[in-house]
Amino acid sequence: MSTQNPSASHNDVDVPLNRKAFVPLENNPEVMTSLVHTLGLAPSLAFHDVFSIDDPDLLAFVPRPAYALLLVFPVSDTYENFRAAEDASRAEYDGAGAQEEVMWFKQTIRNACGLIGLLHGVANGEARKHIEPSSSLAELLRSATSLKPLERAALLYDSPALESAHQSAATQGDTQAPSAESNVDLHYVCFIKAPETNHLWELDGRRKGPLDRGVLDEKDDVLSERALDLGVRSFLKREAAAGGGDLRFSLVVLAPNLQ
Repeated sequence: MSTQNPSASHNDVDVPLNRKAFVPLENNPEVMTSLVHTLGLAPSLAFHDVFSIDDPDLLAFVPRPAYALLLVFPVSDTYENFRAAEDASRAEYDGAGAQEEVMWFKQTIRNACGLIGLLHGVANGEARKHIEPSSSLAELLRSATSLKPLERAALLYDSPALESAHQSAATQGDTQAPSAESNVDLHYVCFIKAPETNHLWELDGRRKGPLDRGVLDEKDDVLSERALDLGVRSFLKREAAAGGGDLRFSLVVLAPNLQ
C-alpha cells in the first residue's frame, strides 16, 4: 500500500514546487486497473500483484504474458546516487514520432510518478494494442506521438481527461488518500518489452529519457528470468551491495485480466 513520509526529500525532486500536484495513487492493482480502464484500456488487461520473483509456485499465479512490470520502491540515497551517475553522461532524450521504439513521458506533475508509470505500461509494447480506439487514452497517445518530450509532458499536464481519471482513482483504495501536497516516498519505474526489437526498456519520468536495459529472447516477457536479471534484480543487487539500502519494494504487472 502507499506509504507517506512528511520528511521525504527525494520524491519528485526534479519537479518544481510551483507545478501542479496530484493526489498520490495507492500502490494497489485494483486502483491502477480502474484508472487505465477509465481512460480506455480494454477490460482484457488488468494489473496484478507479483508476490515473488524467485518462487516458481507464486509466479505461476501471475497471468501471462506479462506486458509491463512496475517496480514500486522507497527512493534511497543509493538509488539517487546511481541515477545521478548513470544520467551524468546521457543527453536529454529528444525523440518523437511513430518511429520511436518506445513512448516516454517526462514527469512534470508532482506526485504523479504512479500515473506516469501506468501510462508507460499501457502506451508501449503489446499492451497498446488493447486500447479502445475511440477512447480518451487513444486520443491522448495519438496527440503525443509527434511531440517532443517537453511538449508531450505539457499535453499530459493540461489534459482534463487524465486529471479527472486520476482524481477518481486516487480516492479509491484501502487507505485514506493523502493530500496532493503530501510528500510520498514511493517511486514507480516501468519495464516494458519492445516487440519489434525484443529490447527491455526501463521507463521513468524522472530520468533523462528511456533506458535500454538489453535484449530479450523473442519468447520472453517482462517477468522472464532474463528480464528480471536485467531489470528488477539489478536494482535489488545495487541496494543490497550499498549496505543500509532500503530493500522494501513491490511489483505489479500488467497482464491478461482473470475476471
